[in-house]
Amino acid sequence: MSDALSGVFAALADPTRRRLFDALAARPDGATATELARGGPVSRQAVAKHLQVLRRTGLAETRRDGREVRYLARPSNARPAAAWIDERALAWERRLGRLSTLLDSPGMVDPVRHGENERAPRD
Repeated sequence: MSDALSGVFAALADPTRRRLFDALAARPDGATATELARGGPVSRQAVAKHLQVLRRTGLAETRRDGREVRYLARPSNARPAAAWIDERALAWERRLGRLSTLLDSPGMVDPVRHGENERAPRD
């Protein structure tokens, strides 16, 4: 797994950063740390630190608007992480499909229904 991909997963592992990322994605013009902190459970300084993590991993970018720094979501930079997850899910679906086919095959005997789990009497 690449360092960039690891950074994206680490950034999105934090629930506050996921909430901020979602909030930015919902605002096409972006938002300032102050706007995002307003009415929230964490301070503006904490929001700014979380936004810097999102920026370093490429999930957000900054744009200067006069004296303000606006953050904008970059959801396209999460695509490699989504693709990695999709690849793993597909591999497991294939494995489970093969297992299901094997278990449903006519030659497969169910040991529970045929009493093979019961201990044989000893002489």
